[in-house]
Amino acid sequence: MQIYRRGNSGTWQVSFTAPNGKRVRVSSGTADKRQAQEYADNLKAETWRIHKLGERPRRSWKEAVVRFINETSHKRTHGDDKAKLRWLDRYFGQLMLDEISADVISQLRGDLLSGKGPKAGKSHGNTNKYLALIRSLLRKAEREWEWLERAPIVKLTTTPHRSESFRWLTQSDAQSVLGAMEAEGLFHTAEMMRFTLATGLRESNVTGLTWNRVDLSRRAAWVDASASKSGRALSVPLNDDALVVLRKRRFEHPTHVFSFHGRPIQRANTRAWKQVLKNLGMRPQPGWHPENFRWHDLRHTWASWHVMAGTPLEVLQRLGGWASLDMVLRYAHLAPGHIAPYANNISSRKSAQNWHKNEQEASVV
Repeated sequence: MQIYRRGNSGTWQVSFTAPNGKRVRVSSGTADKRQAQEYADNLKAETWRIHKLGERPRRSWKEAVVRFINETSHKRTHGDDKAKLRWLDRYFGQLMLDEISADVISQLRGDLLSGKGPKAGKSHGNTNKYLALIRSLLRKAEREWEWLERAPIVKLTTTPHRSESFRWLTQSDAQSVLGAMEAEGLFHTAEMMRFTLATGLRESNVTGLTWNRVDLSRRAAWVDASASKSGRALSVPLNDDALVVLRKRRFEHPTHVFSFHGRPIQRANTRAWKQVLKNLGMRPQPGWHPENFRWHDLRHTWASWHVMAGTPLEVLQRLGGWASLDMVLRYAHLAPGHIAPYANNISSRKSAQNWHKNEQEASVV
């Protein structure tokens, strides 16, 4: 049996021949040589028991995490998964896989929904990200690795549907904010805001936009799949407002579209942006305070303006790069006009007209 390091990696690898003649190569998941040797010894002993005695060895949550991380390194969310699994160690770190019960998962779900998770707030969406990750790992342990006889059922929480759960600015409010920013000398922030309101791009896609992803002659820009939330490349048609911003910034920085004092901008949602909103006393909707208006709400504003202008929801989905139409339906209530013509189909007046028309056609036949 051999333990070794691969390249410059600090993690020890394990290699040995199993009783059935197969070569076993696996990461120990640790940079500590003593722990790696202990892991290798235990693994070899378990492999012998499986082959000679037909035993199914008990596996720990930590072993499953190591294997899961190794096998899912290609995922776009790999870094986020590792962070979540580190946090989950407080619940499952001392447990064997067969000790993870529905009660343990229920306790975790309750804690996340009560705001005890790594991100403050009672978020159903954030809770479901953790639950979905646990479910994926346990299913692998059962169906692919055969480490579990049967994985516990992990149910996601039901996310309340609230069509009014986003904030947006009217056209006049947006102009007030832009004017206040320029008055404060925040021209670079105002231009990012104009570009966001013209394209609907997320903050990271705006600040990370580079000139090699912009084609002014074709009036288009694009976001790589690696930078897109949906995991798919996004083509961004540029309207007149977006082109005005880009042409003004054309020679400001050699690589990045948005910069300040010669450096690419990292964040758009700055203290200065919040202070402008506070000074204006902006209240996009009753009950919301200006301090709570986020940069991401500009994307909601862009989508709201599109719907109110008559853009079909299916087209808006493609423009915004949403993976499903469900994400777009929350804006539908802003413009019932696209379904209004059908409301009259069952009015008594129209029904009588249709009945009379059908009667005439029948008599001709």
